Amino acid sequence: MKGIVISPRFVVHEHDASHLHYDFRLEMRGVLRSWAIPRGPSMNPAEKRFAVQVEDHPLEYGDFEGIIPEGRYGAGAVVIWDDGMYDLLEQTGDKISFFLKGKKLHGNFTLVNLKGRGKGNEWLLIKQKDEYAEPDWKLKTSLTPEKRRKLKERIPPCETS
Repeated sequence: MKGIVISPRFVVHEHDASHLHYDFRLEMRGVLRSWAIPRGPSMNPAEKRFAVQVEDHPLEYGDFEGIIPEGRYGAGAVVIWDDGMYDLLEQTGDKISFFLKGKKLHGNFTLVNLKGRGKGNEWLLIKQKDEYAEPDWKLKTSLTPEKRRKLKERIPPCETS
C-alpha cells in the first residue's frame, strides 16, 4: 500500500500592528518559516515584494486570528488573508521556489535572498510568469471594519508574532 503524501501548508496573515503588513508563512521542517511583507504579496510578476525573514512560528500559529493585546509583541489585529497548500519546487540556501494552491494566491512563486544586504534576512517574493499571473492584480484587505469588530482579544500560541 502506498503512503499518502500531504502537501505542506502556507498561510498569509494580514497583521495590523504598529503598521499594516502581511506575514507570509511556509510550513517547513515542523515549523512555519515566516517573512513580513510590508506591501503584501502580489499576483503580478512585475511587482517584486520586499520580505524580511522573521522568527519561525509553531504550526499552531497558522490558524491564529484575533487581536493581540497592547503591551505584547505584535499587538494589533491579525486575520488569515489567504491559506492553502503548496508544492516545494526547489530549495537552496538563498532561493525557495514553490507552487501555491490558495484561495487568492495561486501558481509559481520564488523567494530570493538578497545576498550582501543588511542582516541576511532580506528577501524578495516574486510571482513567476505562468497561467495564474494577473498583471492588473490589486491587493484587497480582509481586515474590514466588520471583520475587525468580530475579532476577540487573544494571546497567540507563541512568544513572537
